[in-house]
Amino acid sequence: MLKWTLIFLIIAVVAGIFGFFGIVEAAASIAKVLFFIFLVLFVISLIMGKTRA
Repeated sequence: MLKWTLIFLIIAVVAGIFGFFGIVEAAASIAKVLFFIFLVLFVISLIMGKTRA
């Protein structure tokens, strides 16, 4: 049980470090951009798939 406590403590410390230095905001903005890029690519692949069939 102590092993799990130490693992969660390390995860919490790493998450805290990322939160304090603003890395989370940068990662969130990158994730938004990638989401829209892949959404556009998905729609294009759907359209191309229907035109071939």
